[in-house]
Amino acid sequence: MNRRSFLRKAGLAAGTTSVAATLAAPAISQGTIEMSIVSTWPRDFPGLGTSAQRLAARIGELTEGQINVQYFAAGERVGAFDSFDEVASGNSQAYIAADYYWKGKHPGWAPFTAVPFGLTYTEMDAWIKYGGGQQLWDKLAGEFGLKNFACGNTGVQMGGWFNKEIESADDLKGLKMRMPGLGGDVLAKLGASPVSLPGGQIYENLVSGAIDATEWVGPYNDFFMKFYEAAKYYYWPGMHEPGTQLALGMNEKFWSSLSKTNKAIIEAACNEENARQMAETNANNGKFLNKLMSEHGVELREFNDDVYDSFGEAALEVTEEARDHSALSKEIIDSFIAARRDIGSWTAISDAAYVAKRNRVIDL
Repeated sequence: MNRRSFLRKAGLAAGTTSVAATLAAPAISQGTIEMSIVSTWPRDFPGLGTSAQRLAARIGELTEGQINVQYFAAGERVGAFDSFDEVASGNSQAYIAADYYWKGKHPGWAPFTAVPFGLTYTEMDAWIKYGGGQQLWDKLAGEFGLKNFACGNTGVQMGGWFNKEIESADDLKGLKMRMPGLGGDVLAKLGASPVSLPGGQIYENLVSGAIDATEWVGPYNDFFMKFYEAAKYYYWPGMHEPGTQLALGMNEKFWSSLSKTNKAIIEAACNEENARQMAETNANNGKFLNKLMSEHGVELREFNDDVYDSFGEAALEVTEEARDHSALSKEIIDSFIAARRDIGSWTAISDAAYVAKRNRVIDL
């Protein structure tokens, strides 16, 4: 009988409450803490999957095996979108995911991944670590019995893959497009039909015609998804995810049971991977964008100002609706908007201004 089956049967005898309490605590055998991590990404998935696997391995490495991490990719233990409940219940100790997948449970989860017209990677990092974001994340996660840390970011995403050119907002009406989070709600405001699919299911749905368009991440990740076999036009920039934050979400009882040293190690590993994944993404996006165009005939298109203005108007409505959900949603989104204003005002005259001037002088 394996450990999971034993715990399940033991819990049935004791009642549901004791099941969660028993499973949430780390299993300690000869000083070893067992930590099961479930993920929303397929195994060996370039970028997202490999980053999650790297983080899982790093936790075990830094604790010199005291925390024995077992990593399960999407579908290996539970389905991708079942990861939240798997960890909140205590069946597994942690998940690696994009927290906007859980906005149906509470819209406050969305800002901790991405908000349309929201924060870039550097702005998000600043808000989480020095702008009160982590404290609000803890407050929200605590309501679900979780403790979360930033553990990766993919930066500004592309606008998506389309089988037709998008010249106006009218071209979005009736379009079935894979786009989760609040970005999907923006599309719905414009008459499209947003679809939320795990990464491993997007290609088959695009090829079969079950969806008409999709966003994913950027050239590095999208190249390996082979979306170019099903769609011709590749649009930029994405309004929906300007700095997509990924998360390690842990069962709070598991987290509380750890020593201060092991807590510090897990947080350090998350900080390391948060920077490392962004560096990896930036290092590869340009190279794979060139390959998509030169080797596969992908046509790059920029959303025009009229389409982007329509995105903006819809995004304001969506953000306000999320804000009005509850007192906690208001607190989170007000903090997020303040960060966009305060941190963004610096970004506008630093990174954004410099890159615009550089590109005017130097031909890339």
